[in-house]
Amino acid sequence: MDILAKLRLPDLTRPLRRRTRLIRRWLAAGLLALGGLLLVNPASARGAPTVLAAHDLPPGTTLRAGDVKLAELPDEARPTGVLSTLDAVEGRLLAGAVRAGEPLTDVRLADAVVPSDPGTATVPVRLADVAVAELLQPGQRVDVVAAPEPASPASVLAGGATVVTVGHREPATAKGPLVLLRLPEASATKVAAVSLERPVTVTLR
Repeated sequence: MDILAKLRLPDLTRPLRRRTRLIRRWLAAGLLALGGLLLVNPASARGAPTVLAAHDLPPGTTLRAGDVKLAELPDEARPTGVLSTLDAVEGRLLAGAVRAGEPLTDVRLADAVVPSDPGTATVPVRLADVAVAELLQPGQRVDVVAAPEPASPASVLAGGATVVTVGHREPATAKGPLVLLRLPEASATKVAAVSLERPVTVTLR
């Protein structure tokens, strides 16, 4: 018994305890570093309010509460010029189509606010003459004309249309910029239908 008492068996749990202490120290250091980053830039960690399209929106849409929503996105996911409040888009017109969930930026909205009279609608058209589109300004009054074709002469589709906005030209294509025109509802429907089949232009007043 004396001999066995003098013999000390190795403590097999000591390496395990040492490893556990090291793991705890590394975890504590990591938590401290993460806390420091959050204190330095808490907004970036949470994200910033961003206006998103609640569903697919065609050009010329007058934005209402059900068309948009707010979400918090990190800075790297927020494009330049993105809008951050719903008030900034309420009642504004879209200059181009937007997909559901897409952040809304300032260039997606009409450059000027044109009063929306009862009984009117906004229709997007691409003019046959790109040079004419470049002369247009928001608020300008124009007459919409269907360009002549071999079987169809030129005809006035609508008079006194109001230019809402002129979109950006698509450099990768030969298409001119998309022009938004506000018209009486009956005329807007006619212009939209004809512009799908025949080239359309405008005359300036």
